[in-house]
Amino acid sequence: MPSGMMIPARNMPPMMPPSNGRVSEYGSSSLSLSQPNMFEDQSHLLDMINENNSQNEGMPGSKLRDDEFDSNKSGSENYEGASGDDQEPNQRKRKKRYNRHTQHQIQEMESFFKECPHPDDKQRKELARELSLEPLQVKFWFQNKRTQVKNQHERVENSQLRAENERLRAENMRYKEALNSSSCPTCGGPTTLGEMSFDEHNLRVENARLREEIDRISGIAAKYVGRPVAASYPPHEPTRSLDLVVGSIGMQSGGMGDQVFGGGGDILRTIYGTSDLDKPMIIELAVAAMEELIRMAQVREPLWLPAGTDDSTEFLNTEEYFQSFPRGIGEKPLDWKSEASRETGLVIMNHTALVEILMDANQWSNMFSGVVSRAMTLEVLSTGVAGNYNGALQVMTAELHVLSPLVPTREAFFLRYCKLHAEGTWAVVDVSLDHLRPSSLSRCRRRPSGCLIQEMPNGYSKVTWIEHVEIDEKSVHNLYKPFVESGLAFGAKRWVATLDRQCERLASVMATNIPPGDIGVITSQEGRRSMLKLAERMVISFCSGVSASTAHTWTTLSGTGDDDVRVMTRKSIDDPGRPPGIVLSAATSFWLPVSPKTLFDFLRNENSRNQWDILSNGGVVQEMAHIANGRDPGNCVSLLRVNSANTNQSNMLIIQESCSDATGSLVVYAPVDAVAMNVVLNGGDPDYVALLPSGFAIFPDKQQRHGVGLESGCGSLLTVAFQILVDSVPTAKLSLGSVATVNNLIACTVDRIKAAVTNNSV
Repeated sequence: MPSGMMIPARNMPPMMPPSNGRVSEYGSSSLSLSQPNMFEDQSHLLDMINENNSQNEGMPGSKLRDDEFDSNKSGSENYEGASGDDQEPNQRKRKKRYNRHTQHQIQEMESFFKECPHPDDKQRKELARELSLEPLQVKFWFQNKRTQVKNQHERVENSQLRAENERLRAENMRYKEALNSSSCPTCGGPTTLGEMSFDEHNLRVENARLREEIDRISGIAAKYVGRPVAASYPPHEPTRSLDLVVGSIGMQSGGMGDQVFGGGGDILRTIYGTSDLDKPMIIELAVAAMEELIRMAQVREPLWLPAGTDDSTEFLNTEEYFQSFPRGIGEKPLDWKSEASRETGLVIMNHTALVEILMDANQWSNMFSGVVSRAMTLEVLSTGVAGNYNGALQVMTAELHVLSPLVPTREAFFLRYCKLHAEGTWAVVDVSLDHLRPSSLSRCRRRPSGCLIQEMPNGYSKVTWIEHVEIDEKSVHNLYKPFVESGLAFGAKRWVATLDRQCERLASVMATNIPPGDIGVITSQEGRRSMLKLAERMVISFCSGVSASTAHTWTTLSGTGDDDVRVMTRKSIDDPGRPPGIVLSAATSFWLPVSPKTLFDFLRNENSRNQWDILSNGGVVQEMAHIANGRDPGNCVSLLRVNSANTNQSNMLIIQESCSDATGSLVVYAPVDAVAMNVVLNGGDPDYVALLPSGFAIFPDKQQRHGVGLESGCGSLLTVAFQILVDSVPTAKLSLGSVATVNNLIACTVDRIKAAVTNNSV
C-alpha cells in the first residue's frame, strides 16, 4: 500500500462538516503525525482502531463513540465524495476516498510547530498557501499536534508520579515497621508515637537528646545511638569507637595502599544505591568517630606533643594513638604517611554561626577557598533534632588543594556528623567512608577529624581543630614537600589560621560604625558589602585557576616539569561574572630567597607595583578606596587607579585583595570597569561585574619536617598565576600564539620579581 493512501476503517461513520458550513473541531488527532515509513503508518492506525474498539465494547451510545473515532482521525487525511446525506444514521454509507498529507507537508508543519506551536490566522494562511492546503487543514493539524504532545507529557508525568507514589508507600511501610520495633531510650520499654501527644513526644526527645542520636530518616538507627559520651576519658582507655564498625564494614578488597586512585570523577558518587543495612553502620561509625574526636580534643600529653615553645600547634604521638585507639578505621596502608596535628584558636564569630557554616557545603568551601576547591553534600541522613544541627549527619565529598600546580589535590569521600556536646559546646567530625566505594580508592583517607567549638563571651568562640589524615604523597614536588610535611599546607594550623582571618573579614562586612578617618576609606555599609562580596568572588575564581583541581572546568594544555608553566583553558559563556570568550590560565611556582612577609609587602604595595606589573606600563598607581579586613594592616581590599604615562590611553581601575596569616599570604587583583565599580561602591549588585583575576600565593619554605614558626630569614615559595581573555568569541579555536603570549607574560613577570629580589629592591 503506498504511504500516501490510507484504508478507512470498516463500518465507521464519517465525520462530516455540519450543515452550517463549519467544520467540527473534532476532526483532528494524533494520526496527523504520520511517519515516513508506511508500516509505521499502518501499525499506528491499527493501534488507534483497537484502542477505540476496546473502549466502545459494551457501552451505550456507540454512535457517539464512532463519531469520536472519526473525529480522531488524522488531520492529514482528506476525503472526497461525501455529502450531507451521509450524516443520516440510517442511510447507507458511501465509499470515501482519503488523501493523506505528503511527507513534505508534514515535515514543513512539524518544523513550524517546533518554532511556533500556536500560529495565528495569518501564519496558518501563509503556511497553507506554501503547502497547497486549506487553512482549516493547517488549523486542525496544529490542534491535533498540540493534543498529542499534551497527552504524551501527561502520560510521562503520570508514570513518574505513580513510581514516586509506590516508592513513598514502600518507604512509609519500612518506617512503620521500624517504629513498631523501637524502644524508649529512657526506660527501655516499647513506645508507639501514635499513643502520645505531639508535645509529649517533643518533650521526650528534648529530655533524652544527650543520650539519643536518632536518625529521623532511617528509623532503625535508634538502636545504634543514645549512648552518652563521658566528659573526660582516661589516657589509655580503649574506646569502643571504630572497632565495632571495622569488623562489619572495614576495608574491603584488600588495603587501600594496593590501588592508586584512578580519576577525580569517580569520587563524585552517591550512596543512594546502598541498602538500608549500610545506614546503621554509617551512623555507628559517626558516633564512634565523634567519641574519638572529643577524646582527642580533650587529652593532652602524651597523646599530643607540642611543636615548639613559640608555636600553639601540637603533633600526634602516633605510638600513643594506636595504643589508645588500637584499630580505628584500620591499619595505615603501606608507604603512606600519617599527618596529624591539633590547633586551638579564638575567633570572632558566634558558635552557632560557625556550626551552620561547617554544615553547609557551599558556605564551607567559600570560607576555606584557599584549602577547599570543591565540596558537595551527596546525601543527608539526618537533619538534626530540636530544630538545630544536633544529630545532623550527611555524606560529603571534597577536594582539598594548595595554591600551586606542583602539589596534587586531595580528594575525600566522608561523612560529617554534628553534635551538641554540652551547653554552648558543639563538635563537628569527619571520617572517611572508603568502604562504600571499594572500586575507586583515593590517595587520601581521613581518620576522625574536625573541631570542638566552645561559646565564649562577646560573640567569640574557642575552636580546637584536629586534622588526622593518611596520605600517599609520592606525587608532591620536592620543592613543596617540606612545606606539606610541616602541616602548614593541610594541617590544623592552616584551617584555624584561615578561619580566624575569614571571621575578621566577615566582622568587617557587618561593621556599621566606621569612623570617617583616613582618605579613601569606604564608610558606606552598602558599598563595603558590595565591594567585599566582589573581592570574595575574585579570590575564589583565582584559587580555582591555580591548582590542579578537577572541580572546575579547566582543560590543561601544558606544564609538568619543575620550571614549566601550567597553562589551562576554558570557555566562558553566559556568565555575567566573566567576560565571554576563551580564557587562558597560566600558573608557575618557584623559590625566592626572601621572607614571606617581605615578599608579601612588596607585591601588595601600589608604590612598587610598576617594578613587576607589565599592565601598569610604567604608570603611577594610586589607591582610590580602601577597606580594612582585620588587625593586620596587610589584610585589606583596595581600589587602585593606574595613571597611564601615555596621555592617549585611558586610566585603568584595579580591585585588589591582600590577606596574610601564619601559614601563607595572597595578593589577588583584577582590572575592572569604572562604570561598574561606581555601581558597586554605591551598594549595587557586584555579581554582574566581569572579572579575570590574577595574583600571587606566598608560602614559607620549611626546611625541617615540623617547623616551629616562620623565621624572618627563611625563603619563600611563590606561585604566580594569570587569567587572560585571548578571544572574545567562545567558539573560536585557540591559537598557539595565544599560549605563547601568556607564557611570555608570566615569564616576564617572574623575571622582574626575581630581578627586584636580586637587586634588594624588595
